[in-house]
Amino acid sequence: MSTASQRIAAFAATLAFEDLPADTVAAAKLHALDALGCGLAGLAAGEGAFAVGAAREANCGGPATAIGIPGGLPAGEAALLNGTLCHVLDFDDTHPDSVVHVSAAVTPAAIAAAEQAGRGGRELICALVLGNEVSTRLGMAAGGRFHARGLHPTGVCGVFGATASVARLRDLDAERTVHAIGIAGSMAGGLLEFLADGAKTKPLHPGWAAHAALAAVRLAAHGATGPASVLEGRRGFFASYLHGEPVDVAAQFDDLGQRYETPRIAFKPYPACHYTHAPIDALASLVEREGICAADVESITALSDATGVGLVLDPLADKLRPRTAYDSKFSLPYCLASLLVRGSVDVSSFTAAAIEEEEVLELAARVDYEQRRYAAAPDAFPGGVRVRTRDGRTLEAELRQQRGGADNPLSSDEIVGKFRVNAAQALPDAAVAQLERSLLDLDGLATLAPLEILGEACEGIAAGADVGPVTFVRDA
Repeated sequence: MSTASQRIAAFAATLAFEDLPADTVAAAKLHALDALGCGLAGLAAGEGAFAVGAAREANCGGPATAIGIPGGLPAGEAALLNGTLCHVLDFDDTHPDSVVHVSAAVTPAAIAAAEQAGRGGRELICALVLGNEVSTRLGMAAGGRFHARGLHPTGVCGVFGATASVARLRDLDAERTVHAIGIAGSMAGGLLEFLADGAKTKPLHPGWAAHAALAAVRLAAHGATGPASVLEGRRGFFASYLHGEPVDVAAQFDDLGQRYETPRIAFKPYPACHYTHAPIDALASLVEREGICAADVESITALSDATGVGLVLDPLADKLRPRTAYDSKFSLPYCLASLLVRGSVDVSSFTAAAIEEEEVLELAARVDYEQRRYAAAPDAFPGGVRVRTRDGRTLEAELRQQRGGADNPLSSDEIVGKFRVNAAQALPDAAVAQLERSLLDLDGLATLAPLEILGEACEGIAAGADVGPVTFVRDA
């Protein structure tokens, strides 16, 4: 029987653009658009300055477009920079069932490989879909258990999806693709320990996954070998990372090419951990429906599942007063207080100055939590709030599917609108419009030269910028 990596390689070799469903193609383009918009906003806000500085140290051009680096970079360096910038604001997409930030790893790796190989838009779309399907299915096989082991699914699963994308664009045959995936298994990584003190290692995870994918494929192309059983083997990826817990990897690839997960990847309306979103929107619905404001609130109980509690609510003492701006993106008490005090949760909510605002912190200190069990699967980032008002009322609202996912979607216009605001932080309006047209018409591009405009982006012009008001949900 074929191993999982052999099945991935066979699918990569036979996938044709004409075979892709229309909704999958449309989703792939929108997710690339969204990811690059997030990368531009991350550059402009200065949050990825460490990655930009490291990239500039190379002091060389290259065939691959790099956000904010005129003249480009070598493919691996561009993938590392772009992947980091796309994730640095935590505004990029997430696949609910796998909890993988898919596009931040796959899109930078695929674009760098496509530019290096001189591919056009249709080949890039095929590679994006391939990478999306591999990353999400590997995460789904674990069923959320990577988080329990202290691992970030984006890093550990994203490297395999990105490697499949790059191997396809480099025209590796099936045998060499299997070797590349096998090599990538020794490069998979990403620890959640950043939660201990708000360090900025998390944005590096998709950047490293994209960078490692380019390296794994290049090594395989020159004869390096990797184990065909890297995913399901006795000493392989799942056995090692999940300490021998049973995982049915094969089942995730039984319908590869028949069912597509790409349209189920969720877009983010807020630049914070996805487990904050449903509670934020639930609270927003109470603000709209009941007319409450910060002065009316006695206390708030946040409602979340076990994974959400572990990421954004526990230990509660740390979440009540975030230590760094990045730490605040993983504090549900802070996010809820920001919504009530400021009326919004946007990029300006997560700055060094914003997290010191006493009115927000005083309200955050009145937030506790209750762990709830929602549906075992799929994990749609559910959550809610119970608000006790000073006049004695108890108000409650929940969302079983977070806004932006397939079951509670953002419209295409909303996604494009998010891109426009994000991209405008780093590019002039004409360049934003040109980039938008190119990405939405990606299947019509003979070359990827129009994407080179990303190199003209400027950093530092959007620190503290408002990226748009909260959109209240009306059906919580």
